[in-house]
Amino acid sequence: MTIGELSKVTNISEYTLRYYEKKGLIRVSRDPIGRRCYEQGDIEWVKFIQRLKDTGMLLRDIEKYSKLRYEGAATMPERLEMLQGHRLYVLEQQKKWAEYLDNLDCKIEFYKNSIPD
Repeated sequence: MTIGELSKVTNISEYTLRYYEKKGLIRVSRDPIGRRCYEQGDIEWVKFIQRLKDTGMLLRDIEKYSKLRYEGAATMPERLEMLQGHRLYVLEQQKKWAEYLDNLDCKIEFYKNSIPD
């Protein structure tokens, strides 16, 4: 699959996919004339990278995770540890945002009750 096709199915720009490749997050084979050739498995991997990014994992940690992934099954315990640590971070962020939402809801309720009909 071409970079354009991967971009369409993952909804990630070609520019970003090239950047991921440059940073070593994805490894891509090339055809005889040098065009990138993505595999079916790259779709889920790229989507997973995006989810890690969207949930606040730092790029340097995504790079480390990716490097370990490409090293193979022997690195699974370290990758598991990374994901467990990131899960705790996501839970902390979720709690923080829930508190922000509660505060916002209280302020909205205050205004609803304070504004005469």
